[in-house]
Amino acid sequence: MTASHDTSRVRPGEELPEQALKAFLQANFDLPDEPLEIRQFSAGHSNLTYEISAGSFEVVLRRPPFGPVAPKAHDMEREYEFLRRLHPAYPLAPEPYIFCEDENVIGRPFFLMERRRGVVVDTALPENVTEPQKTAEQMSASFVQRLVDLHKVSPEDCGLLEMTKPDGFMERQINGWLKRYKKAKTEEHHEEEFVMQWLIDHCPLDGAAAVIHYDYKLNNAMFNENLTEMTGLFDWEMATVGDPLADIGALLSYWVEADDPDWLKQAFGTPPVTVQPGFYTRRELVEAYARKSGRNVDDLHVYVAFGYFKLAVIAQQIYARYVAGQTDDQRFKHLNQTVGALFNRAASVIREGV
Repeated sequence: MTASHDTSRVRPGEELPEQALKAFLQANFDLPDEPLEIRQFSAGHSNLTYEISAGSFEVVLRRPPFGPVAPKAHDMEREYEFLRRLHPAYPLAPEPYIFCEDENVIGRPFFLMERRRGVVVDTALPENVTEPQKTAEQMSASFVQRLVDLHKVSPEDCGLLEMTKPDGFMERQINGWLKRYKKAKTEEHHEEEFVMQWLIDHCPLDGAAAVIHYDYKLNNAMFNENLTEMTGLFDWEMATVGDPLADIGALLSYWVEADDPDWLKQAFGTPPVTVQPGFYTRRELVEAYARKSGRNVDDLHVYVAFGYFKLAVIAQQIYARYVAGQTDDQRFKHLNQTVGALFNRAASVIREGV
C-alpha cells in the first residue's frame, strides 16, 4: 500500500445525496454539464473525505462521520476557518473554498477544498523506487523541515490567536485526557497511576506558542512523484495554536522504528514504512528538529510520554466500546493489552528519556 489518500468507491452507508450536492455545486461553482462522480478517500480518519468531480472540475469534500457526534467534535466550520487563515502563510495546507452550514444539502455541515495530487506513503514505498534508503532519508528530511516551517508561521499574522487559546495549553491537554481516560477505564494497569500523576506534576509551563498540526504523521503528508519534497499536509481537524513540542511529542509517539518491539510495530495493523532502512529514528528526528528550529528539546520526554498516554486513552476508549457491546469488532478484543503496553511505554520514556 502506498497512497492512503487514494480514492475508491464510496463505502456502503457513507453515500452522499448526489442531486442535492450537485445543485449546491451548480449554485456556487462553474460546474461543467457532465455527470457528477463521487469517490471516497480510503484513509480511515474520523472525519470523512470525498473527491467530487465533473469533467475537469474537482474538489474535496470534508464532513463529520455518520451517527452521533460528541459536542464540539468534528467542527467543520472551525477546520475550514483554520485552513482559510493558514493557507496563505503555509501553502502545504490545502486551500478551502466554501463552508456549508445548511444540513439540508448532505445532512451535516461540510466544506469544500482544493484537490491535491501526489504520493502518500503509509506501509510501503512505491514499487518504482530504485533507491529506497536514499528516498527514505529524503522523505525524513523534508518531513522534519515542513514541521519546522509550520512552527515558524506567526499565529498572530494569520489571525489564528483569536480562534484559539494558547495560554495554559498543556495543562488543559493533560487534564482533559486524564478525564477521558477515567471515563473510559475498565481495569487497572500497572503503570497508569505513576504515569498520570507524573504528567500532572511535570506539566510544562507556557512557552512561545506556535501553529501546531497535532496529528503530524507520515500518512497525513503528501509528496511529489520522486518523493523528495512534501507537497501537501492533510487532516487539520486537531490543529490549533499551542506548545510546538506537543506536536513533536505526538509525532514521536506515532513514529515506529525497526528496533521497536513487535507489539508497537503492529499496534495498528501492518507496520508503517518508517521501520525500513533510511527512515530517521526518533532520536534522529529530534536532532534534526532541534537543529533546524533552534528550539530547546531538553524536556521533550514530557511531551513524548504524554503522546503515548494519549494513544493509551484512545485505545482504551475503543476497548470500552467493545466491552460495552457497542461494537463486536474482534480486532478490539485484546486492546486492553495494548493500553497496558502503552502505559509501560510512557513510563519507560519518563524514566529513561526519548
